[in-house]
Amino acid sequence: MPNRLAAQSQPNLRHLNACLEIKRRGSISAATEFVHLSQSAITQALNKLERELGLTLFERSATGLFSTAGGEIFLLRVERAFSWLKHIEVVLERRPRSRNPLHRRFTSTQLRALITVVQQGSYTLAAHRLGLSQPSVHRAVKELESVCEQSFFQRSPAGVEASWQARQLARYASLFFAELEQGLDEVDEYQGQMTGQLRVGSLPLARSRMVPAAVAKLLTEFPQAKVSIIDGPYEEQLHSLLHGQLDIIVGALREPLPSPDIEQQLLFRESLCLVTKPSHPLAQREAHSNQELRDMEWIAPRQHTPAREAFSRFFQNQGLAPPERVVECSSLVAIRGLLLATERVALLPAQQVELEVEHGLLAISPQRLEGTQRSIGLALRKNWVPTRMQQRFIDVITAVVS
Repeated sequence: MPNRLAAQSQPNLRHLNACLEIKRRGSISAATEFVHLSQSAITQALNKLERELGLTLFERSATGLFSTAGGEIFLLRVERAFSWLKHIEVVLERRPRSRNPLHRRFTSTQLRALITVVQQGSYTLAAHRLGLSQPSVHRAVKELESVCEQSFFQRSPAGVEASWQARQLARYASLFFAELEQGLDEVDEYQGQMTGQLRVGSLPLARSRMVPAAVAKLLTEFPQAKVSIIDGPYEEQLHSLLHGQLDIIVGALREPLPSPDIEQQLLFRESLCLVTKPSHPLAQREAHSNQELRDMEWIAPRQHTPAREAFSRFFQNQGLAPPERVVECSSLVAIRGLLLATERVALLPAQQVELEVEHGLLAISPQRLEGTQRSIGLALRKNWVPTRMQQRFIDVITAVVS
């Protein structure tokens, strides 16, 4: 099996640019003028890239070179990848040079070093993560600073602190590599190897049944797919989505949108329920006063989440101040333990505790709570183009909840 380009983690950006110019100009000789490589160097680069991909990118003819069907698929992804790097000139307020624009002067090593130092806040930790020496990482960042004519880091007591520009560059570089990964997955799909990658961010409601059911269904169709399910606070998941480290977030939608760079797709709306241990008085009662509810000891969702807003809104709509004796918790395991050990009450979606209710561990009160409805769906990057397998996951999870 040929070496995958991403397996090296260091694709040669000049060689990828050269292939794009071949596609645009129709010949290797015409491409030389735009990538500052000799004709023989471009020929060698193209041959090497085709070997690594296991794919012929161009058909050779007497009138020039024309991208093959598989080549077109991969090179469209390469174009999308470089479009992210072009944003860097805007961030740095630099005018693009017609012959040698800034995005063509970067190397993979420089971009990987920048991303990792921004993430780790330390050259030493970044070097450990990348498997390189600390001087090598430091040198790569300094080279990038020289190319960009910017200083990206200041020393801090804990290591180094990234500038706003450095964080933006790291984001666009991460999206560049994410697009290349998708391009490689699409090459595999084109060749009949469904071994692509899907990284799903799962919020509390989605992680109990929705996402597992959709992933299980997906894997019956794409058994070789590499699927990662990541939980954690929404803010962390949003950061990962915006940096191309997640493909999709499944769960409660945010209003207003937390970023202009994402879009949301509604799957369904669901109200929250009163959840207790089975022996709790509220597990059987058909009705109770809102004042009685307010005076109970609660397990509440974290602040600034849709569920917490619904929790507060329910009491405010009754003219009552939201309860103050609350334990904030987003972990279902911890919530279950607290409910079983105390007389506390939690406000949760029925789907999230479906398994616990089926096994008699928890109970849902029969009383309906008006005004606690939330929108559940998918968060995606704007203009994100999924691979075939990723699109199938979206189709599957839509069917699962319909």
